[in-house]
Amino acid sequence: MPLTNEARGVFPIAPTPFSPSGEIDWASVDRLFDFYREIGADGLTVLGIMGEAPKLEAEESVALVKRCIARVGNLPVIVGVSAPGFAAMRAMARSVMDLGAAGVMIAPPSSLRTDDQIVTYYAQAVEAIGTDIPFVIQDYPLTLSVVMTPGVIRRIVMDNPSCVMLKHEDWPGLEKISTLRRFQQDGSMRPIAILCGNGGLFLDFEVERGADGANTGYAFPEMLIDVVRLQARGERDAAHDIFDAHLPLLRYEQQPGVGLAVRKYVMMRRGILASDAQRKPAGRLSEAAVAEIDYLLKRLATRDPRAAGLV
Repeated sequence: MPLTNEARGVFPIAPTPFSPSGEIDWASVDRLFDFYREIGADGLTVLGIMGEAPKLEAEESVALVKRCIARVGNLPVIVGVSAPGFAAMRAMARSVMDLGAAGVMIAPPSSLRTDDQIVTYYAQAVEAIGTDIPFVIQDYPLTLSVVMTPGVIRRIVMDNPSCVMLKHEDWPGLEKISTLRRFQQDGSMRPIAILCGNGGLFLDFEVERGADGANTGYAFPEMLIDVVRLQARGERDAAHDIFDAHLPLLRYEQQPGVGLAVRKYVMMRRGILASDAQRKPAGRLSEAAVAEIDYLLKRLATRDPRAAGLV
């Protein structure tokens, strides 16, 4: 089913498993998608920034999406289609929607500076891929260097009916969520889903501000699911307790340059990935970093039994 503004819950960003030689590890791909389905993910996102999408050939990207959709059953799959040019974006968007994707995610290029440039870019992107494809705005200024004010996001949403979701990754960004929800309440912006990124680093309060869930990665995505569902049931303290237990590892995974290496290492330790390899260029973990991660896992195991088998 196409993605709508009713999307809720946790849509993990899937890393792309590679072998040490740099080839896609299809056995780990299957194991990874099975894992997300089994833990109760509400959907998935593939070919995101942390999925190493720019390192894949076009044929590999399409093959990965096809494998994902076939593996996760009826879970909605969002596909990152950001590209330097609209021709490549259109080709990927149409291909993945034909395969059964629920929608696509579009990040702005770093060259955009003014509000009008950002709004125009999204209008042109929609014109390129087609107004029939639901899309997600990726708002990630820390990495993309494009600052979208709440007013700009409102303009994009109101100008483009096919915009159904915001991937909110601003930091600090809690006030932005509150402002966008006020826009909806006063009728100046139509409703959209807001799912948050940044590795879940502020998820505990983001859902309290009105976010609908998470669209991000973490080596223990079950925790993200726990936080969103506990908050939805009004169990605030329980949600913060499980979040606080994971916060040291979550913070460690947020380090620029090595965050994906940390995530893949832990997922390898968990038996989800056969290797923590990234396709070059890639960051690497030092022996000291590995020892620190192992220490964090040991501490986490005292508070969350899902980490107990790793120590």
